[in-house]
Amino acid sequence: MTTYQVEQSPSTASAVPPAALEAPPCLDSWLRLGRVFPDLRIHHAAPRTGSGWTTAAALAGDRSALEAMIAFDERLGLDLYGAPTRPDVTAGFSLHRYAWPVSLAFTLPWLLERRVPVLPPSRVSINRTTGELTARPAGFHCLPDDPAAGRPDALVVPDRPALDAALRTALAEHFAPLLDSFRPAVRRGPRTLWALVTDDVVDGLWYVAGLLGEEPRAVAALEALLTGDAAAAPFVGTPGFRGTDGARARTRVSCCLYYTVRPTELCVSCPRAQ
Repeated sequence: MTTYQVEQSPSTASAVPPAALEAPPCLDSWLRLGRVFPDLRIHHAAPRTGSGWTTAAALAGDRSALEAMIAFDERLGLDLYGAPTRPDVTAGFSLHRYAWPVSLAFTLPWLLERRVPVLPPSRVSINRTTGELTARPAGFHCLPDDPAAGRPDALVVPDRPALDAALRTALAEHFAPLLDSFRPAVRRGPRTLWALVTDDVVDGLWYVAGLLGEEPRAVAALEALLTGDAAAAPFVGTPGFRGTDGARARTRVSCCLYYTVRPTELCVSCPRAQ
């Protein structure tokens, strides 16, 4: 998209404003999230353990940590639905309830600040009870005209398409080991799991952008990000938006399996209803 192109500006990296050095990259976007959606708060902090906290690295590499999170969702399912859910459905819900908030740690700075944090599993933790995340980027991708482009942790890319590619890579590198860990419990193949992540990337940003008054901008950005071709792999399909402002809808590329709990209450974006 031509509006995404930027001119090279070598001089911008030579002098870094003090404010750009003091504020952690991406923090402003995370703070804005907390103000419009208090149920989810992202802290710029090292991974935490104990008191409800689980690190993403543990979920990816420690079977007991993963089983504990799925058990949390088993109890939650009993509270919400009054009956146990199928084990694979429970695991799928658990993966969704991880992927939806964690993807926002990446996509909101990309949308609002044109920055993409580098957040491998070793840099993230989640507290399902309190609705909190910690994220401490190992670096961040940005454009040449970014005020923080001269920071030592800045990874400057030439234009907006390159920034979009950096986002896809950062998301894929974070989620790949998590999907490998969840896969036996969810009992789905890689394509289905990546479709679930694709939906959570789209739905999370779409929802929060609406709260921020940025829905049209988010829709255009997501359509440029997820093109459904080989360049967007391993993500599956396109955002599939239809309609106009105030009446926009989409159909998911994956099934959330909510129909197994409430057969008569299909979600509005359910592919089974299309």
